[in-house]
Amino acid sequence: MNYRRLGMWGVKLSEIGFGSWLTLNRQGQAHADRLHRTAYENGINFFDTANVYGRGETEVLVGKALAPFRRDAYVLATKVYWGFERDWPFPGANDRGLARKHLFAQCHASLKRLDTDYIDLYQCHRYDENAPLIETCRAMNDLINQGKVLYWGVSEWNASQIAEAVQICDDHGWHRPASNQPLYNMLERHWEAEVFPTCRRLGLGIVNFSPLAEGVLSGKYNDGIPPDSRAADEQAGEFIRPRLSQENLAKLSKLAEVARGLAVPMATLALAWCLRRPELTSCIIGASRPEQIVDNAKAGDVELDEAVADRISAILGGE
Repeated sequence: MNYRRLGMWGVKLSEIGFGSWLTLNRQGQAHADRLHRTAYENGINFFDTANVYGRGETEVLVGKALAPFRRDAYVLATKVYWGFERDWPFPGANDRGLARKHLFAQCHASLKRLDTDYIDLYQCHRYDENAPLIETCRAMNDLINQGKVLYWGVSEWNASQIAEAVQICDDHGWHRPASNQPLYNMLERHWEAEVFPTCRRLGLGIVNFSPLAEGVLSGKYNDGIPPDSRAADEQAGEFIRPRLSQENLAKLSKLAEVARGLAVPMATLALAWCLRRPELTSCIIGASRPEQIVDNAKAGDVELDEAVADRISAILGGE
């Protein structure tokens, strides 16, 4: 496993991180334990979750799964924004967003669910149009000063929102956001034009989620939707099915040829393609089986030479 600094900051993350969105909450604690141990034993030191996953239960699973390991040996990330604890029938007026009250309440709740004294990377899960950005920045700075959080970051923010947050923090001498977590993979590249250069210029590390487009780039859907797959499930497959367009399927077929030529799994090719970006610190994978983690953890060892990179670029439609 290779490790990269989180942007301009000193902390180092494994090039492949392990996340818990969608896949972790279905088979219980013993299964979560196996997946996290497999990740840890294969050099993964970056573990990402969110308070909203499983309505809080996923943080409990992650905390227990990581309990056997030295706390200083891994980087633990979670997120805050969405409401989930009392959203029906009596939603609280302050049960979502990035206002100071919600940030402090959910930080303490996440610390309890994760059973840890501090969060390494606390991320704003979305941008909040209803909370003054200066309030969010100051609250994050205060959580860091109190020792509850080491670094803070954002997810799915645009370039101007990121730049404004950094400017506010610089103006007040507060801790800057250290990272950005965007959706990014071979098929979804809308953040490349503005957000990636902004993160690089301002020193934010990028930890992208869904680098395999929820398994679409693993090759499992190249010949149709398997009946036992997540895409076959009406609810679980809601984000996958729109990705299975005829245009994308044609690209997947050609990408599979490239992977065969390199003698690597298609998922490894997709992860190595993401890691070619110097702005990127870690690709956050999900997994339902330990062997998927073992295979994906090897992606950092695959280097795409210029000829292969050019061929992939032609398939995807250019940089």
